[in-house]
Amino acid sequence: MEAQIKLGRVRGIEIGLHYSWVIIALLITFSLANYFRTQNPGWSPGTVWLSAILTAVLFFAAIVTHELGHSVVAMARGLPVRSVTLFALGGVARIDKDATDAKTEFWVGIAGPITSILIGVLCLGLGGLLGWTPGGSLASPPVAVLVWLGYINLALAAFNLIPGFPLDGGRVLRAILWWSMDDADRATRSAARTGQAVALAFILLGLLRFFSGEGFGGLWMAFIGWFLLDAATASLVEREAMALMRGVRVGDVMSRDCWTVSGGISLQSFVDDHLLRSGRRCFVVEEHGNMSGLITAHEVRQVERERWPTTLVRDAMRPMSQLRVVSPQTSAADALDLMRREDINQIPVVSEGKLLGIFSRGEVVQLLQAREELRM
Repeated sequence: MEAQIKLGRVRGIEIGLHYSWVIIALLITFSLANYFRTQNPGWSPGTVWLSAILTAVLFFAAIVTHELGHSVVAMARGLPVRSVTLFALGGVARIDKDATDAKTEFWVGIAGPITSILIGVLCLGLGGLLGWTPGGSLASPPVAVLVWLGYINLALAAFNLIPGFPLDGGRVLRAILWWSMDDADRATRSAARTGQAVALAFILLGLLRFFSGEGFGGLWMAFIGWFLLDAATASLVEREAMALMRGVRVGDVMSRDCWTVSGGISLQSFVDDHLLRSGRRCFVVEEHGNMSGLITAHEVRQVERERWPTTLVRDAMRPMSQLRVVSPQTSAADALDLMRREDINQIPVVSEGKLLGIFSRGEVVQLLQAREELRM
C-alpha cells in the first residue's frame, strides 16, 4: 500500500495518500453535506459545504492519528515504522518488523483503538462545553462537527476492535492467543481464521442488506468483508509460508545460474537480446570480471524508451552500493522478511565477496509448490 501523494513526516514517519483515498474522501464529503443539509435545513449552502469539508478533513486527520498511535507504541517497543498511508478503507501503518513477543503485539494492536476512543471522548466533551447534550440540537455548526467526529471515532474504535485479523482486534486476539498458547504461528493461524469468519459474515450481511433494499450501504459492507477476507487469507498464507521456510537456508533454494550482462551494452540491446529472449527478470551486471550491480525490468522502466539506444546498462542498473545482500547461511524466512521490508523481489547471495547466486520469490514459490504437491 504505497502512497502516491506525500504529505510530509511526523517523528520520521512518512505520511501519504493512496490514490483510492481521493474516491472515499469525495464520497464522505458529499455524504456529510447531505447529512448536514437534512439535519439543519436552515443552514445556508456555504455553511453546509464548509462544515462538510472541515469535518472530512478532521476525520482523516483522526485516522492518521489512530495509525500514529500504533506507530508511536511500535517504535517505543523497538519496531521500526516506515510510513502511514491513507487509502479507501482507512489507514495503514507500515511496521517493518513483526512483534517479538505477545505483550508488544497487544499494546501495538490496542494503541489505535485507544487513540480513537480518546479523540471521540474529547470531541463529545468539547461539544458539551458548547452546550450540546445527548439527544439535543445540532443546529450550531461547531457542535454538529464535533458531535459527528465524536461518534464516528468511537465507531471507528469499535469496528477496529472486531476480533478478526488483520484488524486491530485481530491483533489483540492474536496477542492473547500467543500468550496463552506460547506459539506465535498457531496464534496467527487462529486469529486469521477468525478474521476469515468475520469477513464472510460481513459479506453475507452486506448482500442480505443490499437485496433487502438498502442499496449502496449493503454493497459497501460486502466490499469491506471482501477486503478483510482477502487480507486475512493473505496473512494466513504468509504466516504458513514463513513457518515452512524457517528451516531452510538461502543457499538451499537460491538460483546458482546467474545470467550476466556487460555494463557497457545499451539498454536497447539488453532488452532485445537478454530480457525478452530469456524471460528472466534479474541479471547480474559485470565490469572487468567483477559484479557491479543488478538490473531488472524495473530499472529499465525508469528510463524513457526513446533513450534506451543511448543509455548504457551501467547507467541504469542498481549499483552494489545500493544492494542488500545475504549469505548462503541466512534463513530463507529472514531473507523473505528483508525483501518484504525493502520491497524488492530478489537479493544477491554473497560469500567472501563473491556472488554465489540470486535468492528470489520465484525460488520460494517453487519450493512451496513442491511441498504442497507432496502434502508436506
